[in-house]
Amino acid sequence: MLKGACEMAMKTYKYDKNRAMFERATKVIPAGVYGHLGPGEGCMIPVSSFPLFSERAEGSYFWDLDGNRFVDYMCAYGPNVLGYRDADVDAAAKKQMEYGNCTTSPSVKMVELAELMVDTVATADWAFFAKNGGDVTTLAIMTARAATHRKKIVFAKGFYHGVAPWTQKVDYPGVLPEDVANNIYMPWNDFDAFEKIVNENEGEIAAYIATPYMHGNFIDNELPAEGYWQKIRKLCTEKGIILIIDDVRCGFRLDTAGSDHHYGFEADLICFCKAIANGWNVSALCGKDFLKNTVSGMTYTGSYWMSAVPFAAGIACINKLKALDAPKLFREKAVKLTDGLKAAAANNGFDLVVSGEPALFYLRIANDDSLFIHQDWVQECVKRGVFITNHHNHFINASLSDEDIQFTVDVAEDAFKTVKKRHPEIG
Repeated sequence: MLKGACEMAMKTYKYDKNRAMFERATKVIPAGVYGHLGPGEGCMIPVSSFPLFSERAEGSYFWDLDGNRFVDYMCAYGPNVLGYRDADVDAAAKKQMEYGNCTTSPSVKMVELAELMVDTVATADWAFFAKNGGDVTTLAIMTARAATHRKKIVFAKGFYHGVAPWTQKVDYPGVLPEDVANNIYMPWNDFDAFEKIVNENEGEIAAYIATPYMHGNFIDNELPAEGYWQKIRKLCTEKGIILIIDDVRCGFRLDTAGSDHHYGFEADLICFCKAIANGWNVSALCGKDFLKNTVSGMTYTGSYWMSAVPFAAGIACINKLKALDAPKLFREKAVKLTDGLKAAAANNGFDLVVSGEPALFYLRIANDDSLFIHQDWVQECVKRGVFITNHHNHFINASLSDEDIQFTVDVAEDAFKTVKKRHPEIG
């Protein structure tokens, strides 16, 4: 155990300034903090145990308004891939800022980043840039429909592809039945179900869109079954169905050539966002040459989609990820961390299940189907300086040190001991 780690782990944080700022925010911002970062989304329970606002961040840490430091395993929900304020990426962004950012004609940095994406991503013959993951998943769907002149889209149940109406459910506020009328849902990892859907909708399916593996919320993450993607790829090719991979979360974390490459197949379209530029806002749709003219003929743009600073940051970030062999690094760090967490759980009679790919690991305490014990343990970790959430996958970043990992395991152990006192029936 690191010197001082026990004392730090025993300390629990207070959030007086966070709460005051939240009260201030609710007067001028819907929900105070909205979207999946907000306290109403179910991944921060009880809300009183979590910080709601940050003051600064560096490397693997962020500090909240009360001065509490957290080892951050949410990494801004993914964009922090190298470490907050990475010196190389920020230097590239600062240098470009001296020349310009959002200009009438785009910077050549857009071309340079596109060339780098094509050289790096196995399935990419071209790259189209936007700002958010949802921008490019939407473009992928539009491209598939334009190229095939078909309407229907197949999804794996438990999916998340953004917040546009087509990605949601008909009973969600503001979503109309016609927004999702052409959506078809199938179980993940069930090729037979996909084949049945294709046969029942002959000549009507434009695309199948899925993440490389199932990393849904509130459920153990599940890797693709052996041969699953190869069979999907073959049938899509035979039936003229566009195969879209949503690599927004996983992209560059499993394989710098793309997560489809990691699993041994090639997508027709692949969507990137979170890890492209270490927090500078840019996303990308990459695709095969046969779809290039389709995208060329579409009207799809945004006010800031060609801003140069994020392109410069993206070039620096991707090159650094490749130089570090980041996927290998992430796996090694994650295995060391999750092995330590599982041991800490077992020491106290808990069964901690770790699922998904190590670089984006998902946690669940299996002793209690209600998930209340899991949520109790998570909040005790957060109050001691380890930021995880209840029902979402977590992220490894390159700046995470062995000391950070050991501190995390020490905190987890102390949190397990605290929860065990409340639940003596465990173990």
